[in-house]
Amino acid sequence: EKEQKEQKENEKEEEEAHPYAFHVSGPRNVAKPNWRDLINSSWKDTNYKRSVIACFIQAVYLLELDRQENRTVETALAPKWWMTFKYKLTQTLIDERDGSIFGAVLEWDQSAALADFVLIRPSGAPKAVLVLRGTLLKGPTIRRDIEDDLRFLAWESLKGSVRFKGALEALRTVAERYGSSNVCIAGHSLGAGFALQVGKALAKEGIYVDAHLFNPPSISIAMSLRNIGEKAGFAWKRLKSMLPSSSEPQADCDEEIKDNSLKSWLGNIYGDKASMGLKQWVPHLYVNNSDYICCHYTDPEGKTEENEANKENNGPTNGQVAAKLFVMSKGKQKFLEAHGLEQWWSDDLDLQLAINKSKLISRQLKSLYSLPASQVTKRPR
Repeated sequence: EKEQKEQKENEKEEEEAHPYAFHVSGPRNVAKPNWRDLINSSWKDTNYKRSVIACFIQAVYLLELDRQENRTVETALAPKWWMTFKYKLTQTLIDERDGSIFGAVLEWDQSAALADFVLIRPSGAPKAVLVLRGTLLKGPTIRRDIEDDLRFLAWESLKGSVRFKGALEALRTVAERYGSSNVCIAGHSLGAGFALQVGKALAKEGIYVDAHLFNPPSISIAMSLRNIGEKAGFAWKRLKSMLPSSSEPQADCDEEIKDNSLKSWLGNIYGDKASMGLKQWVPHLYVNNSDYICCHYTDPEGKTEENEANKENNGPTNGQVAAKLFVMSKGKQKFLEAHGLEQWWSDDLDLQLAINKSKLISRQLKSLYSLPASQVTKRPR
């Protein structure tokens, strides 16, 4: 008995000293919900919301690490990262290829909140959050993580991955259960890439969920070729004639054509109001200028020859911003620091909301934010 007691004490000390323990590396000035939230909800503060959602993503990384290290319920690191904010784990998303945890659904825990005299869910706090982790450079999962990284690098699309299907099903389920306005999707790095494309897929169905994307991947072979093409127009025209018309797989192109047909059909019946109604999904992107994986999102949209040629097909934007882009600039940083998740709940965070048109965002979301040529001259009835 004495040995068992000593072992439990050692495990407790190890947990308390672990660098990923919530009280060691978690946020310092982010309060847990209390009775004051009934009067003025902390969730209405954008900094608070960003910090808590980043903590939820960290929890998914730790769920997988807990699994790999065979941690028990008593020694698990992940739970504190959601329990502190009165949420509970209701589903884990498992990659059937290697059994790893790549995502989770967290839901508001009313019973835990009542214990701290929080009688109702604070205004702005989502009922459910689907969170997706990025790449883990650990033996048990690195192969499948890198496989999806390479998928995005080559195609700028993750639709062929089993993780895309699992995340889409999970998000659709909670959106149907709680209503899309009460649901949020979030991810970091590769997970942000999945969150962007899953959220976009649901938006095409008219289901708009709050989306928060931390260090979303922006680099791809296709994008690099296109950037080169903008500087060498003639060479690009010749190269373009030999390449598919889109950087995403053909299946995605077909979906986009169907979307434009739907917009055209709705527009003929309801005028431009229907088309404007399809333009409501505005994801939040958090990028660091020193992170080469996501920094291309800050490239402004320029008037290239290709853009001018397609101007008629792009349609009016009505002054809408396709995404809220929050940019952090701290000067020169090491890659791991600039790409890390921990920066997004740090106390000294200085973010700038970029309102300029981003070339990459416009291309990622063009099927949601553009009108077919037939609708450009259409007038609301």
